[in-house]
Amino acid sequence: MFSQYNQEKSIILAITGASGIPYARRLLQCLIKEQVKVYLLYSSAAQIVARQECDWQLDDDISLTNQALCDEFQAACEQLMVVDKNDWFSRIASGSAFPDAMVVCPASMGCVAAIANGLSDNLIERAADVCLKEKKPLIIVPRETPFSLIHLRNLTRLAESGATILPPSPAFYHHPQTIDNMVNFVVNRILQHLNIKADNAYRWGD
Repeated sequence: MFSQYNQEKSIILAITGASGIPYARRLLQCLIKEQVKVYLLYSSAAQIVARQECDWQLDDDISLTNQALCDEFQAACEQLMVVDKNDWFSRIASGSAFPDAMVVCPASMGCVAAIANGLSDNLIERAADVCLKEKKPLIIVPRETPFSLIHLRNLTRLAESGATILPPSPAFYHHPQTIDNMVNFVVNRILQHLNIKADNAYRWGD
């Protein structure tokens, strides 16, 4: 288990409409397991991709999703809070009570473009904008291939603004035997950059 310091962490996890939902689902599971408070946001496109890739139901009614996820991951209601992407009165819309960090996983190129250009048309984009201005860790997990020059420039702009660009690129030096092994590798790298210890992480030289 994590230290008391980690148990006091609060993280925003935003899921957007790119392929790579298994990374988001495993990351959510790990954060919940280690007693991190999670604010979960998802886009309309993410709902479609989640059904396609994982048969995972992210409902329009966030209260239904909140209860289903609390049941699935055995989370207390105060630990996991699903937030509507249009809830401008949520505390994560302001820097005055902002969580410790934010992860956008997976991050679509549309979402990357919106954050890079400060559009803030929904709460996902606004929360990321707040994260940057408050100098909180923002991890972008972009899922696209190949990258166009526009994609690269937007990712560069985010990196220059302080975000960490962490593509879901699994390694093979730990000899993965399953898809889960590859998903876990990427999720463990995200956890490392959140300063959260991943107990099952393989590190070079181990």
